[in-house]
Amino acid sequence: MNKSKRPFTKSKRSFRRRLPPIQSGDRIDYRNMSLISRFISEQGKILSRRVNIVTLKQQRLITIAIKQARILSLLPFLNNQKQFER
Repeated sequence: MNKSKRPFTKSKRSFRRRLPPIQSGDRIDYRNMSLISRFISEQGKILSRRVNIVTLKQQRLITIAIKQARILSLLPFLNNQKQFER
């Protein structure tokens, strides 16, 4: 005789949902440098959608805005400045 009715139930893990980095009022634009700079790594690369935790549409708009800002010299294409510590 089985004491529990459901022997193979998964344990319910509680997880904390992260807040989206882009609020509903934020405009994704090449001029909004404070927003765009959050989605670029230290080397100057565009971070992936999985790292950013944004939707596909938002990631496309972010990528376009970053590329426009680079062309207009608002952002560097590369950040190769190596820090030498002695």
